[in-house]
Amino acid sequence: MSTSAGSSVPGAGWATPSLSVFQLGKGKTLAIPMTTHASSRQKLVSLLQLHHDVYDGVILLKGGTDGTQYDSDTDLLFRQDSWFNYLFGVKEPEFYGAIRVKDGHTVLFMPRLDDSYRIWCGEIYPPAHFKSLYAVDEVLYTENLSDWLTSQVGDDKGLIHILSGKNSDSGKHPAQPDFDGFDSFAKKGLVASYDPNLGANTSALYQALSTARVIKSTDEIDVMQYCAVVASNAHVEVMRNVKNYHYGYEVEAKFLYEIYSKGGCRKSAYTSICACGPNAAVLHYGHAGAPNDGRFGESDIVLFDMGAEYHGYVSDITCSFPVSGKFSADHKIVYEAVLNAQRAAYAVMRPGTSWTDCHLAAEREILKALLAAGLLHNGTLDEVTDAHLGPIFFPHGLGHLIGCDMHDVGGYIHGTPERSSRPGLSKLRTSRVLENGMVLTNEPGCYFIDALLDAAFADETKSRFMNKPVIERFRGTGGVRLEDVVLVTYDGPQSLSTCPRLVEEIEDVMAGGQWPPAVDRAPELKRRWSRLADDASCMVEYVVDESGRISA
Repeated sequence: MSTSAGSSVPGAGWATPSLSVFQLGKGKTLAIPMTTHASSRQKLVSLLQLHHDVYDGVILLKGGTDGTQYDSDTDLLFRQDSWFNYLFGVKEPEFYGAIRVKDGHTVLFMPRLDDSYRIWCGEIYPPAHFKSLYAVDEVLYTENLSDWLTSQVGDDKGLIHILSGKNSDSGKHPAQPDFDGFDSFAKKGLVASYDPNLGANTSALYQALSTARVIKSTDEIDVMQYCAVVASNAHVEVMRNVKNYHYGYEVEAKFLYEIYSKGGCRKSAYTSICACGPNAAVLHYGHAGAPNDGRFGESDIVLFDMGAEYHGYVSDITCSFPVSGKFSADHKIVYEAVLNAQRAAYAVMRPGTSWTDCHLAAEREILKALLAAGLLHNGTLDEVTDAHLGPIFFPHGLGHLIGCDMHDVGGYIHGTPERSSRPGLSKLRTSRVLENGMVLTNEPGCYFIDALLDAAFADETKSRFMNKPVIERFRGTGGVRLEDVVLVTYDGPQSLSTCPRLVEEIEDVMAGGQWPPAVDRAPELKRRWSRLADDASCMVEYVVDESGRISA
């Protein structure tokens, strides 16, 4: 089907491009002003100046590049590099971005497209179009980048500051500039690729930009609230309809439909985990070798870990509930243990608290429940904690920073607490002290993983606390994880995701009950009830009165 050449913007879906506002569906999805990214650039420049004594020169970032499927010409759906998205919000591939440190002057460098692009992909827009679209000071072609840099650096005008550093989650490094002529700047000593105060492989830019991304702005929180609400609503629809499905892949399809058709989220935040029964004990089920193909059993409890992405920001939410719509006594033992672990984390989750203390609070609640139910015995809560029984049932960290990436940057950068060697804590993706404006996930879990149980039974120190006949009753049932996206504030945590969590809430929704509920019966879960404004310009919060009654 053909369309007129001017009907679309390549790589985007701008409802009103002249207003420098991204909105995939006008009046239907959240509108995001490009001032969001201008504020991020201003924050970065301030951090470089205040903490790294960088007052001149140029910040240079390489944007994401287009790719194809292996050696074929099948295009892969492009997703912008997260560093680049944070600073510029650019949707298209093959861009560079530069920021002059002394005054924040921002220039984008775009590729000069071959005229055949018009045939296959649509209109070729000039630099002036992208200058208006992204609200920057200049847009030039990438062929002009070397000359522009020459005019900006050297002769006491400063250096080119690039991203050099290792991601503590992936162990990978950011993409480096590779345009024609870049090597000549490096040979002249004009590239600041590392800061001796930060180590041999980390630049001041990497430290400052990682720091900037950890604390979210008001605009960023609005986008993350939107992603969380869209995904929460999709989880609710899955919960209502799970009785109509037999396999995990059907649930994944339903979720993807909901977030895209109703929220404009073209991509999920990560590979969806749609597990049931024993597969729920596989922490990253859903990969290519286990493509959510498990069949649901009537007595199974399912674990659905699925998130949404919008404008390069993501949510990460997990729900667990029985396929039948009714919790059995054994289901409740495990589910309530995990829910109480979430509550324990919320109770201490505020600025000034170490994230490790939040994890330990959650771990103790899980162990307390396992002792009460008889899965653990012959010891006190302190004794089973000291024997490191926690990581046998709760083998991952409590949660992680989240923003433009699911596992967002800044977890173990210079100047933050090092990773603990203690079992359990060693799996945390950050050990930082919480600060106002951080966004993390609160995701405790309790699982019955054969490999961990077998090793624990073979360990004399651990096995004496483990009641094997009772544990064997739960082996093969999988596990439970509950995960929400949480904003840290001076007034306490606020859960941006709003899924049913109480047993009675889940059973009511699965029986056709309304959601959001008329009354919030679990204020300790800190759910921040909100919806998209009628004009889609922002998120608006529901009013919750002293009795917990929710109203628009």
